Amino acid sequence: MAHETDEVDRIVEAWIAQRPDLDFSPLEVLSRVDRLSRHLDRARRDAFRRSDLEPWEWDVLSALRRAGEPFQLSPKALLQQTLVSSGTMTNRIDRLVGRRLVRREDDPDDGRSILVTLTGDGKTRVDAAITRLVDAEALLLGTLSRSDRERLAGLLRKLSLGFDS
Repeated sequence: MAHETDEVDRIVEAWIAQRPDLDFSPLEVLSRVDRLSRHLDRARRDAFRRSDLEPWEWDVLSALRRAGEPFQLSPKALLQQTLVSSGTMTNRIDRLVGRRLVRREDDPDDGRSILVTLTGDGKTRVDAAITRLVDAEALLLGTLSRSDRERLAGLLRKLSLGFDS
């Protein structure tokens, strides 16, 4: 079977010709990751747009949906899951309340605190978006077998653990 080449192969070959003193193997991996990331970003934005959601709205709504019934979290828990500042989260919650995708409720366990709860419309949109997203991502991975996907997921997990710790 002939070895297929892609744009990264052509770029690396050109660099090797110019700088044979360097090891370009990192470029062979991470340039592909970067290029695939752009395709993934487009697919995600399209899935969210088709569900009338902005990517930042998806971040908040999906955190609430993953929490399970009754689909609510404290603002602090939302901060931890979305990695934004407190002021940004307050603004996001305000905007989502304005769109009727979430509502604020008093925390029954702490009268000074609130919980952010996913509304019916918010749940419908996030469920539609996740369905579109997994369908789009499956298409991006369509050339890989199940075992190739599992192997790739394991390698990427191994790589990402070094950054997440």
